[in-house]
Amino acid sequence: MAKYLNRATGLLVLLVFIWGISWSIYKAALDFTPPILFAGSRTLIGGLLLALVLLPVWKRIKWRENWPAYSISALLNAVLFYGLQTAGLNYLPGGLFSVLVYFQPVLIGIFAWLWLGEKMTVFKITGLFLGFLGILVISADSLSGTLSVTGIVLGLLAALSWALGVIYVKKISLRIDSMWMVALQFIIGGIILITAGSFIENWTEITWNATYLFGLGFGSTFGIPVAFVIYFHLMNNGEASKVAAFTFLVPLIAVLTGTVFMHEPVTATLVIGLLLIVLSIYLVNRQKPPIKRLISSD
Repeated sequence: MAKYLNRATGLLVLLVFIWGISWSIYKAALDFTPPILFAGSRTLIGGLLLALVLLPVWKRIKWRENWPAYSISALLNAVLFYGLQTAGLNYLPGGLFSVLVYFQPVLIGIFAWLWLGEKMTVFKITGLFLGFLGILVISADSLSGTLSVTGIVLGLLAALSWALGVIYVKKISLRIDSMWMVALQFIIGGIILITAGSFIENWTEITWNATYLFGLGFGSTFGIPVAFVIYFHLMNNGEASKVAAFTFLVPLIAVLTGTVFMHEPVTATLVIGLLLIVLSIYLVNRQKPPIKRLISSD
């Protein structure tokens, strides 16, 4: 048991680390590629690589009856989430943008209460309020021209699409294989993003240098298939609460990475807003401790 817990903890740390450092990696790669084509390329490649691993159980796809669900999930979790995310990184530092995107757990708290019947506790209400306050504090920099309003809006829209996607997948998880859902949503979403990017962007604008190739390679291996395989492995083995509780570490790693390696600025309002959002996410995901019964023996 202890060996399993150590392994699960190690996988969780790896997952948070992958998500945390990805923002600076993608931000650096975007200097050498159009955003939509970059999002589509790494999404499609990642989905195809995961599909190759899943080929032995291809019968679980059940395309004829499940294709509407795959398409909706692809729209929310791939086309909108990765499209908005990659476009938004052109307007804001990677660390700050990750803070906005990881407002997603707070939105999930609202949607789960509205549509899944989950309880809205005092901790969740407090967390939602602090999260909203944190967004307002961060947005204050945009009023003075320091930050991009467009970037903030794209970050919040990315969080919204991701939250809706997670809620949708949760609602249909009992009738669709979760691993094939991940693979197909990224294959479908990648095709749509590449098609859209081919019309509004130019492939010749891609600079095939080491920075771009590293970003593409990281995103299409660690960023999508590896991260999501770890994620669903932990979920399926009873580690969902830990994944939710540790999510707040991702923006911290992203901000730290961006400051150290990308020389991204850190303002007082950004720090205050970041702390509020981190506290918000923690409170929303806080698990109520079980009530222990006191048994007295005569």
